[in-house]
Amino acid sequence: MRNRKAVSPVIAKVILVAVAITVAVAVAYWMGGIAGQYTKFEKVEIQSAVCTWNSTDTHWKVEMKIKNTGTAASTLISAFINEVEVENYGTDNVMTDATSANMTATTSIESGDNIIINFYIDLGYATLSSGTTVNIKIHSAGGMDYIKLVELI
Repeated sequence: MRNRKAVSPVIAKVILVAVAITVAVAVAYWMGGIAGQYTKFEKVEIQSAVCTWNSTDTHWKVEMKIKNTGTAASTLISAFINEVEVENYGTDNVMTDATSANMTATTSIESGDNIIINFYIDLGYATLSSGTTVNIKIHSAGGMDYIKLVELI
């Protein structure tokens, strides 16, 4: 029994180093996965807002092109024109039934996606006239506000 030899010290060290590297790589992937879950963020950009006048129906149409440039999906839950929520205007002033995505309901945008939201503002609302600047704000479920100032033409 005394004549039997164990594994050579060099082979033992190679096996020990290989096991240590394997465990280190596994822990790194695990930690990277955990960090990735908690570092996602929402970032919505209003790329453009174009206002046009419809003389037949006497209203302004504001077309907003919106892109989610963040790493997480974003849910838009409400829209405001001059700090008044769109659904509180009534159809005589801001035509909520004609507003795309209806903004009185939630609209979800996946990361990297683009959407277009149209707002229709009736001529009879408050003291709005051509040349007036309105503040359009979109609020997300993540608590972020995205604001764009638009001049009515």
